[in-house]
Amino acid sequence: MQNSGYAIVAEVRHRELRTRLGLGAFIGATAFVVAPSVWPILWYSAVLLGQVLDEIVFSPLRRDPRVTPSAARKVMCCVSAALNVAIYSSISAYCWLYGGEVGRVFATVQVAGGLLHVSLHMHHQRALLLSAAIPHGLYFLGLPILWAAWNGVWHEMLVAVGCALYIGHLVVAVRQNSATTMALREANRKADEERARAQVANAAKSDFLATISHEIRTPMNAVISAANLLKASELQPAQRDHVAMLVDAGDVLMGLLNDVLDFSKIEAGKMELEHAEMDVRERMVALSRLWEARASASGLKLVMAVDEAVPDRVWTDPLRVQQILFNLISNAVKFTEAGQVTVHAGWCERLEGLRIEVTDTGCGIPEDRLPHIFESFEQVEAGTTRRYGGTGLGLAISRRLARLMGGDLTVESTPGEGSCFVLEVPVALEGQAAADADVVEPEATTLAGMSILVVDDHEVNRRILSLLLEPHGCELTLAENGAEAVELGATRRFDAILMDMQMPVMDGLEASRRLREEGANRDTPVIALTANAMDTHRAAWDVIGVADFLTKPIDPVRLFNSLAHACASRSTAPTLAEVA
Repeated sequence: MQNSGYAIVAEVRHRELRTRLGLGAFIGATAFVVAPSVWPILWYSAVLLGQVLDEIVFSPLRRDPRVTPSAARKVMCCVSAALNVAIYSSISAYCWLYGGEVGRVFATVQVAGGLLHVSLHMHHQRALLLSAAIPHGLYFLGLPILWAAWNGVWHEMLVAVGCALYIGHLVVAVRQNSATTMALREANRKADEERARAQVANAAKSDFLATISHEIRTPMNAVISAANLLKASELQPAQRDHVAMLVDAGDVLMGLLNDVLDFSKIEAGKMELEHAEMDVRERMVALSRLWEARASASGLKLVMAVDEAVPDRVWTDPLRVQQILFNLISNAVKFTEAGQVTVHAGWCERLEGLRIEVTDTGCGIPEDRLPHIFESFEQVEAGTTRRYGGTGLGLAISRRLARLMGGDLTVESTPGEGSCFVLEVPVALEGQAAADADVVEPEATTLAGMSILVVDDHEVNRRILSLLLEPHGCELTLAENGAEAVELGATRRFDAILMDMQMPVMDGLEASRRLREEGANRDTPVIALTANAMDTHRAAWDVIGVADFLTKPIDPVRLFNSLAHACASRSTAPTLAEVA
């Protein structure tokens, strides 16, 4: 509900009270100079009383501006406005009659200013505008007409004509101002409605993405984990090729899903960057291991080079740097049919950071397409998606990530000769040594003999965890929902708890809270292992205070390390009983 026109006027009049009183003092002093007498003093006293009355009448509208004023309140407001204007402009009659030619000029200017003031500030409500403008108008037109008639100087009636023209122009200006104000209000109202609709749509999109992410990650966990388990077993060459295809296809699907989620987070301004130590040369070697086989399969040579000027270790967001380089190398290998792909890391003095160039000898990019390749869902040509695959989000995400990190991603390309993408990101050269001291390095035998509670409502997920952990000597206890986990945790102490989030009967968050409240597992590390991978889900687990947040599909290496870290930390920390 919008504020009424009366409430708007009430607020304006209250805000400008000091201005009116100050201007009144100036007008009274001028009138006293033009025609000295006691009347200007008496006039200013009447102005003060009128302003007090005005404040009393309009104050209820300021205190509750969204309530429609009653008919009686409207009448009181109109009467107060008319009375105050009549008092305020009455000084013009005094100046006109007793101030000579100077007084008449001053009186005309004073009333003209009053007319302009009420027209600008009371156009929100027509009844109030008329109540204030009519007394001003009577002085404005009446004084020159009466003066000319009284003194028989009819040519001075031209002053009244000029005043009438002024009022006419003022009416036109007020109408235009009122129309503009109304149009602006309507535009603001529509903008507010559109903003509200956009917020609802964005919330719906986030919910949809969260649901889709969860529903895709759950079966993908089974597919990728089963493929990795098969890959580690004894297979015939043909079977190994089939498993490799499964793993590659799973990686592609997860890459597409992560691209969509990352793009959504960047669009919503919710992408958070980390600050951690990165071994530049080790990262380049890791990328080489990831892509060398694919490049060789395509008949390409992959060359990795790091300048001596590049520090061994820098502080940045390693995951995002790797994500950008992964996208760039992926595109380079994808669009290069012969030759080589070169990744060269150097040091940028201007930026005090890394400058990494990814150069290929591929098809290149036409000049007219270069400005568009970093736009969302854009690719060089319509057939690119059908021929090479992809969503067209990789480069858009990469540039936005680079800029979020304070750097940039640019490209130079010649059709038929190749392209060169340049990533520049600022980095820090010193980190917190204390952070390294807190890290517990797990040993290979840490998991042997561990008692782990696995809580997941999907039988396939429980089976996968059993296949991954039992060969390492872990003793697993399985629960189908949070309620079962709470019952088991009340009587038995575990070394670690792997907790799913979205489950029937009782979800993982509530189960974790209850396990922390009482029982043998108040200090047991809880590791969230869930298909709910959005930032909102991570934040919800952070409130609980979990040891780690892992998403499905399961990364076996990270799962093992997380369990080892959590249990090693627990073994070195005092229990609640010891603290007590």
